[in-house]
Amino acid sequence: MQPFRDLTGIGADEGGAALDDRALRRTPGRRRPRPLAPAQFRERLLSIMDRKNHWAWPAFSGPDISAAQLKVHFQQEFATYVCDFPVLLARIHARNPPPAVRRMLAENIYEEDTGGLSFGRSHSELFLLMMRGLGFSEPDFKNIRFLPAARAYRAWLDRVTLQRDWVRAAATMAIFVEGSMNDRAEILHHGDSKTEREIEDAVRRHPLVRYHGLPPAFMDLTRAHQKVEGGHRHHAYAMVVAGADGLRHQQAVIGCVEKSLKLWLRYRDAVARACGLAA
Repeated sequence: MQPFRDLTGIGADEGGAALDDRALRRTPGRRRPRPLAPAQFRERLLSIMDRKNHWAWPAFSGPDISAAQLKVHFQQEFATYVCDFPVLLARIHARNPPPAVRRMLAENIYEEDTGGLSFGRSHSELFLLMMRGLGFSEPDFKNIRFLPAARAYRAWLDRVTLQRDWVRAAATMAIFVEGSMNDRAEILHHGDSKTEREIEDAVRRHPLVRYHGLPPAFMDLTRAHQKVEGGHRHHAYAMVVAGADGLRHQQAVIGCVEKSLKLWLRYRDAVARACGLAA
């Protein structure tokens, strides 16, 4: 994957041309406040991702969740972002970020939409393959009715990717949506590519295989993630940290990720309630 060491010189014309919030407008005659140092900015983002955890995750990843409950969970995930993930990324690419960022996004879009770097099938197809292994049919994932909180979360993803500058959109999609509370550890270890043995070990340890009898043959989505996403977390943070132009832009990026977390937690609360789970 393309490194992002060459992005440290991004200026307003490249990274922040579409800054559309009042908070980002400069006041004539005033000295610009000093931006956060790159390590400080990344730490602020990581501190948000540390909180991307939900009280119902142990239930959804444990042995006691029913097939009917899993179906509700996976339907909402598919409708909210899985099926359109490459489209959301393509909107960021279309905002014409710097070449190194476009390259990373293009590779990600290509893999998500075609599986061209892994198994030759889009990730949404691999998701539906996994669902078939659980006994669900493809029509179960058509014309899904959004839970209200899921619709609000998806509306936010649409608004950010359509109306915000590329840095805030990338922070929302590449850091928040793709990331997890494990980002800090993954960045620390820099996510080297996995061996085939390590990938198959991850498949066998997956809760759907361990607790729900999902045959490993249906787990190519997990294999694809393990195969092609080494270093993705490091690259996502690097492009956002380098792309933010000044303190106000940094604060706007942090605000976008904070709002993403708030709406995501409401969305996950709604899914848990729809599955009959209580905190």
